[in-house]
Amino acid sequence: MSQQMQYQPSPQGPYGAPPPAQMPQAARNGLGTAALVLGIIGALSGIPMILFWLAAPLGILALIFGFVGRSRVKKGQATNKGVAMTGLILGVIAIILSIVGACVTVFAVNKATDEVQKQVDQLQGQPKDSSGKSAQNLAPGATAKYNNGVQVTVSKTSPYTIDPNTLIDGHADGNKAYLVTVTVKNGGSKVFDDPLVQTKARVDGKEVQEVNDDKHGVLHADFGDSIAVGESASVEMVFDVPPTAKELDVEVTPDLLLDGVHWKLGL
Repeated sequence: MSQQMQYQPSPQGPYGAPPPAQMPQAARNGLGTAALVLGIIGALSGIPMILFWLAAPLGILALIFGFVGRSRVKKGQATNKGVAMTGLILGVIAIILSIVGACVTVFAVNKATDEVQKQVDQLQGQPKDSSGKSAQNLAPGATAKYNNGVQVTVSKTSPYTIDPNTLIDGHADGNKAYLVTVTVKNGGSKVFDDPLVQTKARVDGKEVQEVNDDKHGVLHADFGDSIAVGESASVEMVFDVPPTAKELDVEVTPDLLLDGVHWKLGL
């Protein structure tokens, strides 16, 4: 007799087999950590003030990453709440330091610029006459005053008789010679070193020659190596002028950094 064997499945519990265990999700702490690092660097960059341009963007990034990291902690996606909050706070500090640094830097730059401009104004610029107005086309005997205390005066013209025995050059037959005295005074607070005074004379826009003899000319037009405070130096100059000229335009530039001034001298 044959016997039929049947497979009987093992009994199961009332709820069936247990579900497979799930792996825990890794915490997303990256942005919180990044906020802390950026906040530290940003805050340290803001301390020297001159690095405000670096502290500002780092602080903004730390602030953004800190907010996002904190949001992930609330959603259960991250576990570093303290790190994210610290990075957020440091980001705010970095931004504040960058604003303070920018204000201080702008103030310092403006102050330095004003000081430089003040020094430049003392060295150069348009001179003033005795009334405080811009010195242009001054009359004989008038004085041009510069910001650094230098004062220039040109006398009226006086006819000059040329001795042919002492004449070197600069005089043409038929022309007249006129003598002019240029005086430079140091009314400032410092010694006027190496005064490079340049004097030119024109008639109707055309430059005229300077007469050179045994008393006047290039070899004698020397204001010295320096002019002490309160002292002055004068040089007599003779110009060769056409006989029909009515006015002599004398331009004096007392130094390379100073503007030239014109005197209109009647003949």
